[in-house]
Amino acid sequence: MKTVLVTGGNGQLAKCIKDVIRKDGKTQFIFADLDDLDITNQLEVQTYFDKNKIDYCINCAAYTAVDLAENNKELARKINVEGVNNLAIACKSQNTIFIQISTDFVFDGERKGLYAENDNTNPLSVYGQTKLDGKKTLQNSLKEYFIIRTSWLYSEYGNNFMKTMIKLGNEREELSVVNDQIGTPTYAKDLAEVILKIIETQSQVFGTYHYSNEGIVSWFDFAKEIFHQEKIKIKLNPIPSSSYSTPAKRPKYSVLDKDKIKETFNIEIPFWKKSLTQALSAYHRKYN
Repeated sequence: MKTVLVTGGNGQLAKCIKDVIRKDGKTQFIFADLDDLDITNQLEVQTYFDKNKIDYCINCAAYTAVDLAENNKELARKINVEGVNNLAIACKSQNTIFIQISTDFVFDGERKGLYAENDNTNPLSVYGQTKLDGKKTLQNSLKEYFIIRTSWLYSEYGNNFMKTMIKLGNEREELSVVNDQIGTPTYAKDLAEVILKIIETQSQVFGTYHYSNEGIVSWFDFAKEIFHQEKIKIKLNPIPSSSYSTPAKRPKYSVLDKDKIKETFNIEIPFWKKSLTQALSAYHRKYN
């Protein structure tokens, strides 16, 4: 039986992984949150791996508060860089395959076309830089790993754009959302399915991959579709990023090229509107 450790066990991606697990008796999943395993403590991480024979480690633990990271650089680095390093060292000692989740925020958004896995990185924020540095420290320790960059992650769990829009849509009559940041929303449950496929197929095609849902939209487009599907009547105004100041600078364009992951694992990726419909259904099952 394979044993899979999922760090950040109470986060939205980990919860989505828990939802899509196939109980076939061949794989055991351990979901560890901060109370169970502090990835920033090297001794604790190594001891945990020594006590548990881990075949795969999916690192869903991360400091993801993009704006707060600008003033909490040390904490963001501790989790996103040192934590990854500690896990990578432990994985090496146990021959554990490491699956690291990364972000489109490693790019600066200046590219005119889709971002491929080997395109130059140039983070604009502390969050983006720490996620990139986490990748580098992982690569220094391991040769066998998967890094999956994703974008605009949302689900029925945790704090995310979809849930925020539903809340604000039910509270306000008017809302402004930026329309000049372009990317692709990703339903965390779709990403979870792909991660499980990597494990189930025991793939040895290691490296960096891009995964998001299909389609190209702005945050304004995303909000508009949420309100449309939810039948929320609200006046929605498109505004430029310059009118909505945030501590962290975000890439203006960060659409990911997903050809590599589609071809390698023979997967079809859902269009973002279809996945949004599924996420909204799951949201209402959870909260209604």
